[in-house]
Amino acid sequence: MNLSKRPEIDRFLKSPDPAVRAVLIHGKDRSGVAERAEILCRTVTPDLNDPFNVTLLTDTDMDGDEARLEEALTALSMIGGRRLVRVRLGVEKASIDKLLAGALKTHAEGGFNPDAMLVIEAGSLGRDSGLRKAAETASGAAAIVCYEDEVGDMARMTREALAADKVGLTSDALERFVARLPRERGLMRQEIERLALYIGPGSGRTVDADELDLHLGVEPDASLQDAALQAFGGRPAPAQAGLRRALAEGESPVMAVRQAALHLGRLRRIAVLQANGAGAKEAAKAAGVFWKQEAEMLRQARGWSLTALDETLDSVNAADVAAKTTGLPDHLVAERLLLEIAARARRLGL
Repeated sequence: MNLSKRPEIDRFLKSPDPAVRAVLIHGKDRSGVAERAEILCRTVTPDLNDPFNVTLLTDTDMDGDEARLEEALTALSMIGGRRLVRVRLGVEKASIDKLLAGALKTHAEGGFNPDAMLVIEAGSLGRDSGLRKAAETASGAAAIVCYEDEVGDMARMTREALAADKVGLTSDALERFVARLPRERGLMRQEIERLALYIGPGSGRTVDADELDLHLGVEPDASLQDAALQAFGGRPAPAQAGLRRALAEGESPVMAVRQAALHLGRLRRIAVLQANGAGAKEAAKAAGVFWKQEAEMLRQARGWSLTALDETLDSVNAADVAAKTTGLPDHLVAERLLLEIAARARRLGL
């Protein structure tokens, strides 16, 4: 069974099918994976540190000791209650993937302790993963895919979390706050909690956009964002200055390359949405564009074609690899990338 839509995932996590003995939760957002795994595990046992009914294994524990997983799955509870076997994978490894695929299939079919629940947490698994295939196809198993949260999901989580603390944001303030949120769920939760503390839990206050700006201040990676914005806008000198300022502030060249990729992704999403009939402002909002940058982003979106963006993505990916693996000075790799993007933007008329 494969679960990928938020409503069906939420329903399953709160009340899992009793026939399901093994669940794989995987995706790029590791905080999202861990959060969903914890919700599911607490339906098995309220105490996740119970030494008698809970076993936690990692890929390191199983590497070279394949019997350890089977022993955990066949063990019976000594004090009553349902057994939980939780597996956390830190890296992808073919031998571990194969081991878990076989164990998941056997356990899902009742081959080990049928009263035990197996929950596996992993990063993004490709279609060729044996573990993913086993979880999606075996009877008595389920696979849950964790994608990055969309803007609407982020707004919903913000509203719900603030409402729990009896505080809130106006609609304009909520839009601005969500545009600044990181996509990684753990960091997102931290920013929402920090905002609630700023407003005052239990105060009943609703903060408007002007007061929110006082809380937000300047983003730690604002210089990198500005560098990418200037590069895609065809302004090489400000892009270069923004990068050097960010490096002086302690940011890494690898993050500069990543910021260029994020900026390109927003431009590409705007272009795709507009091609499908969305209005310019609607597309910018859906792409997570900060309101102060909306006019400039839409100007850039008019100049950058999808073909040009895809060609530039190849350069961004090459720079990412070069910065991490070639031994070249990574700050020069990032600077060369931004100057290349700015030159291409100027050729496009920006």
